[in-house]
Amino acid sequence: MAVRAIRGATQVDADVRDQILEATTELVTEVMARNELTTDDVISVIFTATPDLTAEFPALAARKLGFHEVPLLCASEIAVPHALPRVIRIMAHVEVDRPRSDIQHVYLRGATALRLDIAQ
Repeated sequence: MAVRAIRGATQVDADVRDQILEATTELVTEVMARNELTTDDVISVIFTATPDLTAEFPALAARKLGFHEVPLLCASEIAVPHALPRVIRIMAHVEVDRPRSDIQHVYLRGATALRLDIAQ
């Protein structure tokens, strides 16, 4: 088994609790599905949000999906003037038995602009 990091991001239209939870749920679900993971494979997840998102902790969405025993952390992205607004990012650390090249990073909604090379 190897430890791998999986990146992902999504964007919401407004700083609204339900939008943050919905978009984060979609992002976490896609990361898990595309990488064929269960919560037992997940070591930890770091969530970040741009400074314009304060209505809810993105990690709450993961808790609602069953990440009860997985360490989760929320942090704020640095406020870069030209950065894409209203973005939620994740970095999941997982234990898997496959090469790094098989890992599927997930960029959804407006966040596809962050990684045009791998956007879905």
